[in-house]
Amino acid sequence: MGGLHEECGIIGIFGKEHQPLAETVYYGLYALQHRGQEGCGIAVCDDGVITAHKDTGLVGEVFDHRSLAELPCGTMAIGHVRYSTTGGNERRNCQPIVVNHQKGRMAIAHNGNLSNAAELRSALELTGAIFHTTSDTETIAYEITKMRLKKPSIEDAVLGTMDIIDGAYSLVVMSPTKLIAVRDPYGYRPLCYGTMPDGGYAVASESCALTAIGAEFVRDIEPGEMLIFSNDGMRSDRSHCGIKPKQTCILEYIYFARPDSEIDGVSVHNARLRAGRILAEESPADADIVIGVPDSGLDAALGFSQASGIPYGIGLIKNKYIGRTFIAPTQSTRTDKVRIKLAAVSDTVKGKRVVLVDDSIVRGTTGGRIVVLLREAGAKEIHFRVSAPPFLHPCYYGTDIDSEKGLIADHHTPEEIAAMMGADSLGYLPVERVDELNCGAGCCKACFNGEYGTAIPKGAHKDRYEMKISLTRDANSQLT
Repeated sequence: MGGLHEECGIIGIFGKEHQPLAETVYYGLYALQHRGQEGCGIAVCDDGVITAHKDTGLVGEVFDHRSLAELPCGTMAIGHVRYSTTGGNERRNCQPIVVNHQKGRMAIAHNGNLSNAAELRSALELTGAIFHTTSDTETIAYEITKMRLKKPSIEDAVLGTMDIIDGAYSLVVMSPTKLIAVRDPYGYRPLCYGTMPDGGYAVASESCALTAIGAEFVRDIEPGEMLIFSNDGMRSDRSHCGIKPKQTCILEYIYFARPDSEIDGVSVHNARLRAGRILAEESPADADIVIGVPDSGLDAALGFSQASGIPYGIGLIKNKYIGRTFIAPTQSTRTDKVRIKLAAVSDTVKGKRVVLVDDSIVRGTTGGRIVVLLREAGAKEIHFRVSAPPFLHPCYYGTDIDSEKGLIADHHTPEEIAAMMGADSLGYLPVERVDELNCGAGCCKACFNGEYGTAIPKGAHKDRYEMKISLTRDANSQLT
């Protein structure tokens, strides 16, 4: 894909009896690995005592038989896979975050990005709060803890916090006796729940994770809804539903989610097929074969083939044993990894006019390297088609596009980009036709059209708190 970065994935389980829930969460995190590959963690609640293990790396790197065995059996557990949208890729920023405070213990995992995190953090620091991470999730944890001192229950504290925080957040919060799942009133990020075979409950960012742990999908959690799981069963609080216009991120359907997931009742696979069909109508090409960039470009490529009548083929093979290109910390390393990650199938493309379908172009570097691979494999022509509109604006809700800088479409025409990448032509999904993906009412397309659902935050760079720490250290060194 073209350099776009995910956000995070979360999962939570409320069981009926003590059991090795860490193993179950582990399998769920594997199913959500595509949503974040920089770090992960699991927290287990055993009779009110919360034990956690987390670190940077893939799920299979952070957890082994020993680390899983060291986590106790319990009645609740939550897990998280991370890509850093606020705060750098360091162990201290991995989740879940565990908090011990006056009213007890709490663990929290977060998918999304607060648009007012900087203001909230500054206000907390002025009251004496000392932050141990540079993630906005700690800001949420502070606000819930502060609210808990005034509220009679953890769920009331979470509801009060929802009145303060703004932007994108899907949360799982674990107290000594309750598991709480929350989706922000805009519904930017997905969250769903299901029932476990033992009568317990599970919540997850995507339905594919529920399937992986043997849970039966029940429904999506509505924007603004809070679910509370306890020994008394499950109950819903909808007091924050309907207070904001629905703004589910369109990229969940185009790229982020796994194709076997459903979000708000919409099949991700079918949405991508429709994107490919629209591409075939809007940007046709005289070609011999249609291929997709694994993995999220494959469904759109199939849709392009179905609509155009051009045969579909496997032209690129993905190495399944390395992470996505964004794991590399520098642009030069990211470029070098493309050749390790992808290989062209010469028998498919040699001597042929190829339609290459990918989910996005952000910087153009990865796309250019893929074009080179196909040229070296003998492709005669390469017509690049993108199942998303051009990225022209920053995202403040969990996608790692924090400025126009580096967005190739913001500075170049499609013809110029095609020439820069070495392709014969380039076509995007028109932003005017995004609604035809049938993703339901209310999708955020701000990264394409600049129409934001919240106030634009100040200082939105994902490493802004690391930058602040660095400036403080520089100032201190000058004083000494």
